[in-house]
Amino acid sequence: MRPPPLRRKEAAAPAGAAGGAAAGAPSFWGLKPWWCQPWSILLTGSGVTAGSWLALHLWWVTGPVALGVGLWWLLFLVLVPQAYAEEFAGRGAPPPGY
Repeated sequence: MRPPPLRRKEAAAPAGAAGGAAAGAPSFWGLKPWWCQPWSILLTGSGVTAGSWLALHLWWVTGPVALGVGLWWLLFLVLVPQAYAEEFAGRGAPPPGY
């Protein structure tokens, strides 16, 4: 007997993420390459912040670095997926370029 054909598995949106919130919407994160996934964004931001502290031991440098990373996380992990879901829900089709 032949095994069933393999199907490409849709990437599930992380818990609480807005991507894929609309019925029939492709997962926001499923459209992104590996280096733009939540785990890589969190890992990179944590590494940059920790690297700043470990290399310099200056809170007045690491503080602004951590603030910048936090804003980066807010933008790419919260606001962009939310805007994608809202745009997709309003149109019934993916935004241009997706």
